[in-house]
Amino acid sequence: MSRYISNTPQQQLGMLNDLGLNSTEDLFQDIPQEVRLKRALNLPSALSEMELVKLMAGKAGKNFNLDDYSCFLGAGAYDHFVPSVIDHILSRQEFYTAYTPYQPEISQGTLQSIFEYQTMICELTGMDVANASMYDGASALAEAGIMACQAVKRSEILVAKTVHPESQVVLNTYAKFRDIKVVEIGYDNGQIDLKDLAEKISPDTAAVVVQSPNFFGIIESLQQISDLAHQNKSLFIVSADPISLALLKSPGELGADIVVGEGQPLGNAISFGGPYLGFFAAKDKLMRKMPGRIVGETKDTFGNRGFVLTIQTREQHIRREKATSNICSNQALNALAATIYLTLLGKEGLKEVAELCLNKAHYAFNQLVATGNFQPLFNAPFFKEFALKSLTPVDQLNKKLLDEKIIGGYALGKDYPDLTDGWLIAVTEKRTKEEIDLLAGKVGGK
Repeated sequence: MSRYISNTPQQQLGMLNDLGLNSTEDLFQDIPQEVRLKRALNLPSALSEMELVKLMAGKAGKNFNLDDYSCFLGAGAYDHFVPSVIDHILSRQEFYTAYTPYQPEISQGTLQSIFEYQTMICELTGMDVANASMYDGASALAEAGIMACQAVKRSEILVAKTVHPESQVVLNTYAKFRDIKVVEIGYDNGQIDLKDLAEKISPDTAAVVVQSPNFFGIIESLQQISDLAHQNKSLFIVSADPISLALLKSPGELGADIVVGEGQPLGNAISFGGPYLGFFAAKDKLMRKMPGRIVGETKDTFGNRGFVLTIQTREQHIRREKATSNICSNQALNALAATIYLTLLGKEGLKEVAELCLNKAHYAFNQLVATGNFQPLFNAPFFKEFALKSLTPVDQLNKKLLDEKIIGGYALGKDYPDLTDGWLIAVTEKRTKEEIDLLAGKVGGK
């Protein structure tokens, strides 16, 4: 542990003697005097461990936390239950300190965990191959759009307005510097407007991008969208909620070529916005166009099962101009959390979580509408999120709820100017009947 302890004055003097210097100041003699600060930094004095813990606990106590507050806020990050065993396994040093498996012969544990992760993502999405994860759902979606353009050699992407607004911003940023045109498709009753899609799709369209359940929580008609895209020889990209895939038909079954999404709901805490992981899966014909890395299974010279980095199509490993992406790492620890979560729950457990989300969300929807202070914003099937039209200004509503230790829904007017009275409510398996009834009571004036 000595390497983590500050050097003593005697040790510092010894190092200076070896360098032929008299003082630490001599190390900076090349820096002109006129640009030096010449005074102590304006920092508070050092604290003892006991004082520091108390100070930081006081600061942390100012945050609204999910242990003391009931959370009905979603919009991309969800308060799902995270089993305690996940943190215990993640904290093991062989996982926690591992950066990336450059040397497969000594990274078998890390490689196997990634291989299992890829397998589970393929089973959920109905795809043939998955990579070793991306930074987050937004970057995964943007990379999928870029990959589609490279694969079909076209330069236009059609994206539904019902895709998460922040994901659309990331997609536009990626596309801007690659001379890719991004065209937005409107919505009708909370779902992609198929008529608008049919009118805007063209021979230049590389891919059609949708999210299901979409930003409004509504399930899209994937088969119809798939048919329109493939008739035009375009690829079909779906961003999906992984929890919903335990109940719904997989995007692969409904014609998707690429499936991406935010993996945070799979055993990763909200953590003030990250770090998260983006999952990325595709049909095998697109495998060599995929960004990042793919772990494969093999046998060594003795016939023993082993794991290797099968494909590494990033610029650190191949010529830069041939790289599929400049993504330089993967969220392996977050992907491991997702792997542990899926392993713990299994198919039936994940399905139970999804059913709880579905049933509780519909119960909350009915309770809120019954207050008379809300109307359904759309009339379409939803999973765990739904949009309401509020008779009370949404910001005022959320402020009132915070006083009752309830984190309210998302104000849709932030991203959709035509929905200034829109309130997006998320209900996960963690929300109890009592919490839902309390929410309805507080906003219903009871």
